[in-house]
Amino acid sequence: MQKPVFFLSIFILAALVAGCAPQAVSQPQEVKALKADTASAPTEQPDVFPHDPPASCPITVPQDPPFTPPAPYDSMGFKDEFWYGSNSLWTAVRQEGVWEALPHNPEGYTQKVFWWRDGYVWNEEPEPELIVTGERLDASAPPLNVSRATNAYASDIGSAMLVGVDFPTLGCWKITGKYGDAELSFVVWVAP
Repeated sequence: MQKPVFFLSIFILAALVAGCAPQAVSQPQEVKALKADTASAPTEQPDVFPHDPPASCPITVPQDPPFTPPAPYDSMGFKDEFWYGSNSLWTAVRQEGVWEALPHNPEGYTQKVFWWRDGYVWNEEPEPELIVTGERLDASAPPLNVSRATNAYASDIGSAMLVGVDFPTLGCWKITGKYGDAELSFVVWVAP
C-alpha cells in the first residue's frame, strides 16, 4: 500500500512542476516585450532618458587652436573641462559635453556656471552685469531659469562671475552669456 501512495505523490509533484514551468518561462518574455515597447516610446523619465548625447545635439568641442586665457588663468582650470571663449568672455566646458546627475528641485536640474573675462575683479564688481540665457535645442521646453550673476573667487579659479541655472527638462541645451558687447554660447547635453 505504501508503493501506490509514493508513486501517486511523485506523479502529483511532477504534474505540478510541469504545469508551472510554461508560466514561468512565458512571464519573462512578456515583461521583456513590454520593456522593449516602453524603451521605444519617447519619454523624459530619468530612468530611460539617454545618457549619451545624440548626434543631432551639437555639443561644444574645444576650439582649434584651443583657447588659452590670459595669466594667471592659463595655469588654472577644472579637471575634465576645457576653456572656451575669448579674453572678452570665457567659461569652462565639460570634455564630453554632458552634465549628468545634477541635483533636482521643483525648478529643474541645477548647475553652477562660472564665467571669466580679462580684467574682471571679484571684489570691485560683486554683482557683475552678466546676463545668461538658455534654450533647449532638441524639443520645446520652458525657458532656462537663471539666477542673477554674482562674484566668486578661489585660488584655483581666480576672479570669476557665477550664475546658477535650473534646466526645466533634460536634453540638448544652448547656454549664452552676455557681458557688455561680448557674447558666448555653448551647448551641453543634460542627462539623468
